[in-house]
Amino acid sequence: MDGEGRPILNEDGTQKIGELGTQCPALKQRDHGSWYYYLELPAGVGGKRRRARKGGFATKKAAEDKAQEILDLARAGVEVLSDETVGEYLRRWLTGKQRIKKSTSHSYEDYLRLYFVPHLGHIKLRDLRTRHIEVMFTEIRKENEQRLADQEAADRARVAEHAAHKAWRDAHKPRPPELRARWKAAQAELKEALAKPRRTTEAGTQDRIKRALSSALETARKQRLITDNWVAYVELPSYRPPRPMVWTASRIAAWQQTGRKPGPVMVWRPEHTGRFLDSVVDDRLYPLWHLIAFHGLRRGEACALSWREVDFDSGIIRITEQIVAVAYEPHEGTPKSDQIRDITLDGETLELLRWWRARQLVERSEWEQKHEENPGQCGPYADSGRVFTQEGGAVYHPQFFSDRFRRLHVRAALPPVRLHDLRHGAATIALLAGVHIKVVQKKLGHSSIKVTGDIYTSVLEEVEKEAAEATLAAVPRTRRKMFENPAPEVDGDRGARDDPQEGQAEEVAA
Repeated sequence: MDGEGRPILNEDGTQKIGELGTQCPALKQRDHGSWYYYLELPAGVGGKRRRARKGGFATKKAAEDKAQEILDLARAGVEVLSDETVGEYLRRWLTGKQRIKKSTSHSYEDYLRLYFVPHLGHIKLRDLRTRHIEVMFTEIRKENEQRLADQEAADRARVAEHAAHKAWRDAHKPRPPELRARWKAAQAELKEALAKPRRTTEAGTQDRIKRALSSALETARKQRLITDNWVAYVELPSYRPPRPMVWTASRIAAWQQTGRKPGPVMVWRPEHTGRFLDSVVDDRLYPLWHLIAFHGLRRGEACALSWREVDFDSGIIRITEQIVAVAYEPHEGTPKSDQIRDITLDGETLELLRWWRARQLVERSEWEQKHEENPGQCGPYADSGRVFTQEGGAVYHPQFFSDRFRRLHVRAALPPVRLHDLRHGAATIALLAGVHIKVVQKKLGHSSIKVTGDIYTSVLEEVEKEAAEATLAAVPRTRRKMFENPAPEVDGDRGARDDPQEGQAEEVAA
C-alpha cells in the first residue's frame, strides 16, 4: 500500500507483492520491515492466555532464536513478560528485607542510590547479564582514579593556601595588598578543590557491594524472575580485610619520623594499654576504658549495657544489645552477628563497677536536687537504666566514646589506635597471657573460632614465638654452645679451612 492506502502495482499492472526495500512508504515507522516473533506462552493464573510478541530483528533466524530463548525461559518458570527494571526490583527487594539490621539497611540504601540505580537501574531485570555488572565495577574504578586525582589536587591547594597565608601573615605592616589577594585566591581554589568528591570506593566496599547485589539477585533467581545469579561470575581484585598489627618499637619509630601508621588496624602492646589506663585513672569514664581494654566490648555494646545485665553475684555481664549510629542517628539493636553472650569478669572489674554504680547514684541525687532547686536550668533526671550515662542519666552517643578516647590517648603521647582497636588489644592481652583462643572467641562474640584466628594472625605469630622461647626456657641448662664464626669466608680466605679449630662451636659454661 502507498501512503494513501492504495496498492502498489508492478509495471504490468499487477499488485506488487514481497519486499519493497527502500521504496516502502512505511519505512519510517518503528520496527516496520523487520522480522517478528509471536509466541503462545504457558497459561497464567486461572488459565489466562499469555502471548509474547516482539519485532525489530534483521533476519528470520535472529527472530527464531530469540523466540526459542523466550519460550525456554517461560517453560522454566521465568516471568518473561515482566517489564520490571533492575532499579524497581531492588527497591522492592529492599523494602521486603524486614530482618536485617538498621545499619545494614542503610548501607544497602547507599549502594542502591550510588551504584545500582545509576549503572543498572534502567535495565529490565530479565535482560540483566554479567557484562552489565562488570561495566558498573569498571566505572567505579574509573571514578576512584578521578577521586584520587582530586585528593592530590586538594592536598596541593591546601599547601598553596597555607603558604599564601603565611606570606601575608609574616609580611611587614602595612602588608602589600597583592599578598592578601593571593591568599584570597588560594582560599577560593582550596574551597573548589575540597568541594569535589574525594572519597574512593575501596576494595572492601566493592566486595560488600557485590555481596549485597548477589543477595538480591539470588532472591530473584529463587522467585524465577531471572535464570541465574549473574553477579556470581563477576571477578573483583582479591580482597582481604586488614589484619591487626602490633605497635612494635620499630613501627613506633617509623611513625614518629613519617607520621604514617603502618596499617589501618593497629594494636597496642600490653605496656601501651597499661600506660593509657594509668593516664586516665582520674577520668570520669575510667570504668568504661577499663572494661573495654580487658574484656573487649564493642563501642555500641558498652553504650547499651544496662544494670539489669550486670550480675554481681555470679560475676558476669550479659551482652544482649548494642547502640549503633546510622547517619549519626543512634539505633538500638542486637549485637553484631546476633552474638548475645555472657562475659565473666575479674574481681577488680567487679569492684570497679560497684564503685561506679555508687557514684552514679550520688550523681543522680545531686542532679535531682539541682532540678528541684532550679527546674528551668536543670531538667529531670533521665533514668535510662544504662551503666555508662551522663551526669543527668542521659545515654551517650556512641561517637562520644570514640572522640573522647582519641583525645585521651593523644594526650598520653601513645601511638594512634581507634577505640575499636582497644577491643583488639583485649584479645592481644588475653592471647599473650595464654588464654585459649576458643575462650577469646566467646568473649569477643565472634561467630566462629576461624574468624578469631583470621583476625589475630599477626598476634598469634607473636604468641607462637613467645611459646617457642618459653619451651626452650623450660629446660634448665648449665652449659650451652656459643658460635663465634659460623661460616668461613668464600673468596680466597683458606685460614678457616686450614685450622680445624677456627670457626667451630666452642663449648662454654652457660
